[in-house]
Amino acid sequence: MPRPTTRACYISFRQLGTPNFPTASSVNTEANDLLEKVRVLSKRGHVQEALSLFYTQTQHHHHQTYATLFHACARHRCLQQGISLHRHMLSHNPTSPPDLFVTNHLINMYCKCGYLAYAHCLFDEMPHRNLVSWTALISGYSQHGRADDCFSLFSGMLVDFRPNEFAVASVLSSCHSDGERGRQVHALALKLSLDACVYVANALITMYSYSKSSFGCYDRDEAWSLFKTMQVRNLISWNSMVAGFQFRGLGVQAVNLFTQMQREGIGFDRVTLLSVFSSFSGSNIGKEVDDVSLKFCFQLHCLTIKTGFISEIEVTTALVKSYSDLGGDIGNCYRVFMETNTCYRDIVSWTTIITALAERDPEEALFLFRQLRREDLAPDWYTFSIALKACAGLVTDRHAMAVHSQVIKAGFEGDTVLANALIHAYARCGSIALSKQVFDEMRFCDLISWNSMLKAYALHGKAREALQLFWRMSLQPDPTTFVALLSACSHAELVDEGIIIFDSMVGKYGIVPQLDHYACMVDILGRSGRIVEAEELINRMPMKPDSVVWSTLLGSCRKHGKTSLAKLAADKLKELEPGNSLSYVQMSNIYSTSGNFNKAGLIRNEMKGCSVRKEPGLSWVEIGNRVHEFASGGRCHPKREVISKKLEGLIGQLKEMGYVPETSLALHDIEEEQKEEQLYCHSEKLALAFAIMNENSLCYGGSIIRINKNIRICVDCHNFMKLASDMLKKEIVVRDSNRFHHFKGGVCSCGDYW
Repeated sequence: MPRPTTRACYISFRQLGTPNFPTASSVNTEANDLLEKVRVLSKRGHVQEALSLFYTQTQHHHHQTYATLFHACARHRCLQQGISLHRHMLSHNPTSPPDLFVTNHLINMYCKCGYLAYAHCLFDEMPHRNLVSWTALISGYSQHGRADDCFSLFSGMLVDFRPNEFAVASVLSSCHSDGERGRQVHALALKLSLDACVYVANALITMYSYSKSSFGCYDRDEAWSLFKTMQVRNLISWNSMVAGFQFRGLGVQAVNLFTQMQREGIGFDRVTLLSVFSSFSGSNIGKEVDDVSLKFCFQLHCLTIKTGFISEIEVTTALVKSYSDLGGDIGNCYRVFMETNTCYRDIVSWTTIITALAERDPEEALFLFRQLRREDLAPDWYTFSIALKACAGLVTDRHAMAVHSQVIKAGFEGDTVLANALIHAYARCGSIALSKQVFDEMRFCDLISWNSMLKAYALHGKAREALQLFWRMSLQPDPTTFVALLSACSHAELVDEGIIIFDSMVGKYGIVPQLDHYACMVDILGRSGRIVEAEELINRMPMKPDSVVWSTLLGSCRKHGKTSLAKLAADKLKELEPGNSLSYVQMSNIYSTSGNFNKAGLIRNEMKGCSVRKEPGLSWVEIGNRVHEFASGGRCHPKREVISKKLEGLIGQLKEMGYVPETSLALHDIEEEQKEEQLYCHSEKLALAFAIMNENSLCYGGSIIRINKNIRICVDCHNFMKLASDMLKKEIVVRDSNRFHHFKGGVCSCGDYW
């Protein structure tokens, strides 16, 4: 249940009622002095000192002093002290009837501290109750998410009492998950003319923002209409509306309302900032206004510094997450975090910065994860899951294994979420065997577990294993399940199986295919040479094809030399993503392969004229504790000359084994010798040569060479790796942008189908 954004559940000393005491002149002066001292200490938060002073007095313990101390215990959540005081009161007043005023404070204390059953027991034993008694218990149930009990108690109160604004606001705060109940309470508030009270109006805004109607959908206008018609608004009113927009994913509206708050001089507090920062996350604000959003985030950053809120760890954490979610400079995230006082950094703030770095700089994310351990902070399951996400972006599995060992030491071995993260991390690092081991050892597998294992098999081209696992599934599959299955079929040329699975989605499982499923089917048909069927499927799609669908068709057209259809797919891709180099590069490659270098040159000139840059081919290999990056040509590596000589020798040996460079892949109308040299400089070949030079520093004693690529491996490099694996008697694992290739003994796990 969402946390209430109103103060409706807060019961003040004044709201709990005033006791009917004798006049001050008739009360012992010492009792009054004690009461005053207790009040002052309690108000300053010195609850223990107030209690100690109280216990030293053997007389003059009148009811108002007890009430003051019970209220202080409630305010500061001092449950044990409150229980001791309650026992003291019973032992020193065994024959006195329970005082209504003091009992109300007792109920409030137990409610605030979460002892709802005991609070209700006290309530049931009261010989007389007033409106405050009911309201205190209703507020307690509301605060602790006991919506049914809260609503039932509120209904019972209506038999004898007319509710006040605090009772109505409290029960509204419990209706976040039940809009129909909330509407009933709203109707009652209208009848009693309580809807104009700011407490009730704020609670109504929050209730309508978070609750759904009986049709299962949100009413976008109800909360906003209420807000606009409020005659009196306080800061909580504005915060409630900003939080409502944020919860619905209406980030732009949340930001605009915050801007209006500043124009009207409303001010803001920590709650406001947290809602506005959160509006950058999980919404479409970044997609809508992108650069403007980053600029606004920066302005908000400056505002937090000027107002001093930057010193609050919750605000700093939200700021880091905003910069990350908006795709801004990761350096901003890092600077904000590092400027935070180390005394205030908690596990949430550490996890947030690790999350921000996990995908864009996994090495730095894991470095911070190790630093977190040195700060004597214990990672929770979410922190571990983010660390494993970072491991999935690295070349080898040794980091995932290290985090796995820490997961076991921390006692999270049986956690399903972490097991799912481990399956994903090991699969992305090339260790499908370890993924399967984690899956097989799980005590409980949820749907994500099954889907993760299916994705792992698909990523490694093990389609048969994926299908066998699917038939063993004990849970109802979801759309993600079928994306994984269809992807596995596309990697293994299982065309008929893929068609059967696609047809069964609606016929057997009642799942309507979405864009991802159609993209997989286009890939299955197109890659196998059934280009016409792939085009027909696109034309029959009930939704507009996206860039993934067209790029998939374009790749199939390049593989099978379908130039005219490739031109159509490329044009569609340019319309959807004008800054994407894929359409230009693929068409240039198609023309170059067919020998039409003039058209290939025109495509490259068009690309240059549109200021579109091709993504450079990069490869990574881990040697020792360091990841080395290689670009095509290898000119940036400090040991480029030594690597080139090693590669030259390797090429010579492979040519003796039958290696023939695929010069048809060269993009320019140049001499055959130059075409070969162009192919020799591909980044994965350089990475392989460097790995051979440092085989003693490789994992697993150098028996396995792992290389990561950011683009798909070309035919020439694929042939090269097959022969190299046979000559070197080593397994070479290459992860390209699409899948894993396991080269061993001169063959590849993909069966030359990728």
